[in-house]
Amino acid sequence: MMEDTAPSSDHPSSTPVVTPGKGFTKTCKGGVVVLIGGYALLQLIPGSINYLAIIPAKTIPFVWTLFTAGYIEQVLPGAIGNSLGLLFCGKDIEPVWGRKELLKFIILVNFISSILAFVIAVALYYITGKESFLTTPLSGFHGVLAAFLVALKQLLPNLELPMCFFWKIKAKWMPLFVMTFSTVMAFIVVESINFLPTLLAGTYVGWIYLRYFQKNPLTGLKGDPSDDFSFASFFPDFMRPVTEPVANTFDKLCCARSRAGHQALPVSDPSKASRRRERGEKALEERLAGENAGGAIEVTSRGESDDTNA
Repeated sequence: MMEDTAPSSDHPSSTPVVTPGKGFTKTCKGGVVVLIGGYALLQLIPGSINYLAIIPAKTIPFVWTLFTAGYIEQVLPGAIGNSLGLLFCGKDIEPVWGRKELLKFIILVNFISSILAFVIAVALYYITGKESFLTTPLSGFHGVLAAFLVALKQLLPNLELPMCFFWKIKAKWMPLFVMTFSTVMAFIVVESINFLPTLLAGTYVGWIYLRYFQKNPLTGLKGDPSDDFSFASFFPDFMRPVTEPVANTFDKLCCARSRAGHQALPVSDPSKASRRRERGEKALEERLAGENAGGAIEVTSRGESDDTNA
């Protein structure tokens, strides 16, 4: 495992060095208005949930719910909690990404997470035979918040996030904590299983996008191939024998596609990339040194010729 406080030496620019934000951004404040407004709409017009939330049995005709469901909060604690999460996560992420990239990330993660949540709900119906999986409305911003936690792991892995009055957890472990806690709660509190598909989908989609497809606003590079952001880095070291093969599979499936048309080095072996880059830099230095030496000899020859003619 590489040092947490330093970016990978093989890809020094792929992990930007950033500091926590100091204030809530206008974009995130606007997002809070949308979330609170969605909750208020359901209280004023309860029947609107049938046209704004994902109800798997009705999703095929009402396909627009795949776009709207992520911004509709059904309960007040969810509206407040997700609003606070948006404000506090956004203040650290938006200064690095910019407003346009943040909005793109929210829309993309929300839409793809909604599709995956729909697929999972239908699959659970066929597996269990319970019609509740087809009729329960699915909505909420928690899928995007799960993806935000992945982004904080990438940008500020050592940032300590408060969990309760005295306990804090580093951002690099927060996605694992949320996934584990949500899975356990799904077996303890049956109703909470409705949140699990969206949380897992948001975490997965957020990582895939940041790992392989996002154009880094600071470096212009595509994706983040550093070891500190690999699939295996989400889990403790003792789980590496299990997670490493999965990480290599992701690299083989996604890396080639995301870098099609680009001459990029395989991200699964950063040591080879480093050696190739060092050889390239050495060759460049030798070529420049040769050109400079040739230029110096030519200038000297011209000087001697001028002296002779004089």
